[in-house]
Amino acid sequence: MTGSKLMTSAQAINDALRVLGEKDENVILFGEGILDHSAFFGTTKNLEEVYEHERIFEMPLSENALCGVAIGAAIAGKKSIISFHRVEFALLALEQIINNAAKMYYGSNGEHTCPIVIRLIVGRGWGQGPAHSQSLETVFSSIPGLKVIAPVFPLDYKGMLISATEDLNPVVCIEHRWTHSLKGYVPPGYFKENINGPKRISSGDHCTIVATSYSVIEALHAVEILKGFEIFIDLIDIRVLNPLDERIIV
Repeated sequence: MTGSKLMTSAQAINDALRVLGEKDENVILFGEGILDHSAFFGTTKNLEEVYEHERIFEMPLSENALCGVAIGAAIAGKKSIISFHRVEFALLALEQIINNAAKMYYGSNGEHTCPIVIRLIVGRGWGQGPAHSQSLETVFSSIPGLKVIAPVFPLDYKGMLISATEDLNPVVCIEHRWTHSLKGYVPPGYFKENINGPKRISSGDHCTIVATSYSVIEALHAVEILKGFEIFIDLIDIRVLNPLDERIIV
């Protein structure tokens, strides 16, 4: 795409949050550690330059309350993007996520929408032990009313995050931290990638591999190796775990 820039997935997330904040004053950004020096793995770095202090702020370590604030703000017309450093932190907010956010539209007969994006990090590393080494995307993918996305590449991270923020109902964004360092070309400005279903990464007639999150990268290595043996693979990145569109896969 014209004007595309090479960046990491973490930089693409940061770029998405920046253009969202510039375009829509109803977008608010809060969570645990977003203003920390690590800037949530670099994804929220310098965003206070765009978001006024009323629109970007730290929250206490009370995940149920954090989600409750996001849901209330969403009902009041804001678009909340909330962040948890690890997926396990969201376990302390399941009552809000499952019983309130996911059911808001249906339970109110369409009177209320709940446009919130919940960023959750998976992927082991730095010796964090069993409490912070889990991949719990299937927990959220089993809940009606929750859309669950798992971007891998920088372009998808930016475009899908923007689309998720525009969605009228809650979207859980699963981010494998090993994908944050992947590099790719990303268009400038405000652009959207669909959050409706899978994407074919490579085409072939011998075998189909269906993967998600960091496993897509591992599968890509296999695809490249097998080409040397004249074995050509259909590789499909699921991208959207719930609702699962099986048409491309089938």
